[in-house]
Amino acid sequence: MVNTDWTFVNRENHLDELRSRYERNRADCIVMYGRRRLGKSALVRESIRNRDDAVYWQATEETPDVQLADFVTAASETYPHVVDIRHDWEPLLRALGREDAVVILDEFPYLIQSDDALPSKIQRVWDTDLEETSMTLVLVGSSISIMEEKVLGGGSPLYGRRTHSIDLPPLQVGDAVHFYPADDADTILQSWGVFGGTPYYLRAIDRTDSLAENIQSLILSEHGVLHNEPEFLVRTEFGIREPQTYYTILRALAQGKREANEIAGFAGVDSNSLGSYLTKLRRLRLVVRDIPVTENPNATRKSRYRLSEPLFRFWFRFVYGQEGKIAQLGETAYKQLVAPEFTDYMGALFESACQRALPQLIPKTYHGIGYWWHKQHELDVVGLADDGTIVAGECKYTSRHMTEGDLARLERTAATIEWTPPDDSDPTYHYCCFCRSGFSEDLKQLAERRDAVTLFTPDEIVAGLTTSHRK
Repeated sequence: MVNTDWTFVNRENHLDELRSRYERNRADCIVMYGRRRLGKSALVRESIRNRDDAVYWQATEETPDVQLADFVTAASETYPHVVDIRHDWEPLLRALGREDAVVILDEFPYLIQSDDALPSKIQRVWDTDLEETSMTLVLVGSSISIMEEKVLGGGSPLYGRRTHSIDLPPLQVGDAVHFYPADDADTILQSWGVFGGTPYYLRAIDRTDSLAENIQSLILSEHGVLHNEPEFLVRTEFGIREPQTYYTILRALAQGKREANEIAGFAGVDSNSLGSYLTKLRRLRLVVRDIPVTENPNATRKSRYRLSEPLFRFWFRFVYGQEGKIAQLGETAYKQLVAPEFTDYMGALFESACQRALPQLIPKTYHGIGYWWHKQHELDVVGLADDGTIVAGECKYTSRHMTEGDLARLERTAATIEWTPPDDSDPTYHYCCFCRSGFSEDLKQLAERRDAVTLFTPDEIVAGLTTSHRK
């Protein structure tokens, strides 16, 4: 059952930006891109709701002549006279420019694939005619590689013509929470750890079912709407060019391999060629590169990689390569395969949630927030504050309480961080313990006596996450 109680959430800033540009007395060329399922089409359609000067058209994978004919049909609903104009992009756009129209070309990469001269045509008509109008041209695309290379890249004829761009992200936790199947903090974190904030995935959730039931019916079941989603997205982006290599790299990341040599060894990929695969996966916003928060990203060679899209992390850990076993287990697949490992699976996602919530939990102006590691030392959460404070955190998504011993280890590790505050003074320290299951009485009493020690359970973490999205 798909959630049909769908409301348009958390795109207010993007909507306001689009609508304000539609009203400007100057030409705008807006580029919106992002991977599939993020709601780009819904966003642009919402932005022109109740307008009588807008043309929205979604391209298809057809011949240029058919695409043009379909565009004319769509445009003629608002501007009937375009049917009498020669079916070519330049005269059509020129005519719509004279009307100061809002023109949205959705799935723009399909147009480029069928006519690679189209960016040049748009560039020519933009420079000679449209730039002097109040027209708004919005180019929308799900193929990030094509949008970055053929529209945004320095070698594109359209380079320098865009007046605004939107790299659309997933929803934040504070908005995604409205679609999760329960309101308690731990279930919210677990739901985010599986479905994340991708609107298409959220719409599939049935709030009357438990999280486990949703995972079983949507992901594990061979009839589930998300059962083949990761495979579909990777194949769509990369075509038939070595999809298995991408799958294996994603599986390595889902299994907790983070160092380049670990990933290459697991996937059987030459270490020299791994970088190219990771770059493409990062471009698709599926993989992120982490560096120690104290390092200069342009100077350090220290890198770790992780999957940033929760559904992909779940799928490549529990589904990929186990489809036969899942089919054999049927309705017990979640109980047999997922439940025994789910707490361990959530560990890294819990760390990420704590990092995201930190600015609300310990309000400061931060120079950087992230992971930190050096040799044998490692910390889950480190915030470098402009006031000279190192906020160091340890995360435990386990069934045991954190104790004074955990805090003592945190303090010893934090002392090894090499960082000089902006004013060249010695850093001060604030210690945070994040734990799913709470804290020992001794640790709670110690935290009451020390202002520089703070304890956080999922309730506080989720409160920080759901507050931050409104900032």
